[in-house]
Amino acid sequence: MFSRILLASDGSAHAVRAAKNAAHLALANNDSIVTVLYSIDGSTSKSDILKEVSKESLLQKRSERLEATVDVLKERDVSYEVKIIKGDPGPTIVKYANQNQFDVVVIGSRGLNGLQEMVLGSVSHKVAKRAQCPVLIVK
Repeated sequence: MFSRILLASDGSAHAVRAAKNAAHLALANNDSIVTVLYSIDGSTSKSDILKEVSKESLLQKRSERLEATVDVLKERDVSYEVKIIKGDPGPTIVKYANQNQFDVVVIGSRGLNGLQEMVLGSVSHKVAKRAQCPVLIVK
């Protein structure tokens, strides 16, 4: 049913719970692949660049943010790939999901950026409104 699963992740606790649900969906269909998508907004990207010494350490730090999410998929022996892209998370996730024709998007209800959720509305809400496929929002 869901062979192409997009898992939006920022490394938050909600994202790890979303990973568990994505793994469950993937295991229900043997040939499923989960694409873990980490969208980095401009302010996070600038902050990361200023804090890190080299490009390699920057990439390592970003991978570490996704470590708990990836561990969930590894533990359950789910096929996955990781994509790190730049852009405002809500629109960027929607654009990626729609352009790549995913069967479902799985996303946590809250992420790491609580202030942005209060001011602009949550990323999960934006994705649910604009994605052209089903969206599973995990609490």
